[in-house]
Amino acid sequence: MPEQIDELIRRHSADSIIAALLPLTSDERVERIEQVLDARLDSVTVVLENLYDPHNGAAAMRSVEAFGLTTMHFVNPGPRFKASAAITIGCDKWLHIEHHGDIDECAVAIHDKGGLLYSTLADADLTLEDIDVSRPVAIVFGNEHEGLSARAIEVCDRSIRIPMYGFSRSFNLSVSVALSVNRVTARRREYLGVLGDLADSERARLRARWYAMGVRGVEGIIARHVSK
Repeated sequence: MPEQIDELIRRHSADSIIAALLPLTSDERVERIEQVLDARLDSVTVVLENLYDPHNGAAAMRSVEAFGLTTMHFVNPGPRFKASAAITIGCDKWLHIEHHGDIDECAVAIHDKGGLLYSTLADADLTLEDIDVSRPVAIVFGNEHEGLSARAIEVCDRSIRIPMYGFSRSFNLSVSVALSVNRVTARRREYLGVLGDLADSERARLRARWYAMGVRGVEGIIARHVSK
């Protein structure tokens, strides 16, 4: 389980996990992991508030992971959001999911990392092209029926809309996430001049995590390695 692997990394360090598991990891898997790490963006994230439909949330997660983001934020005052496993098809194990009891808590976490929050509103004056990609970005989406709460709109730094040119007045939630992340990650990567922006420590942590996911009996292997 990813949670158990994360605990092993905290206990033994990413470097120890990598040293123990590298000999057991195929060259093809190592190469693939490095390719994905090269393109991982830690400075763009998505916030989903008060979701009802686990299928929409799961579909959004697939888009977020496919476009190379590391983290998603879920804001739910009640029980934590649980995505449909039939839709995620395992993509959630490659993401870091942060759960928040309210939007204020989420906003503090993003602001503490120097990010700006952009609420998505149909009548906003700004569009995806107006997002400031020179700094970390969080795009905030409301649920399928009510949209964003008044408080979420209030705590966000700016509001943006996805341009539409037909008679339809809105996109499906998961489609909105995919369209937004596609454009913002492209602009952020163009600004950075590279595909990814992981810090060395985070890159090592993810490398250790992903190595461990491909090895059976990982706890015993690591314990024997550390004991030596």
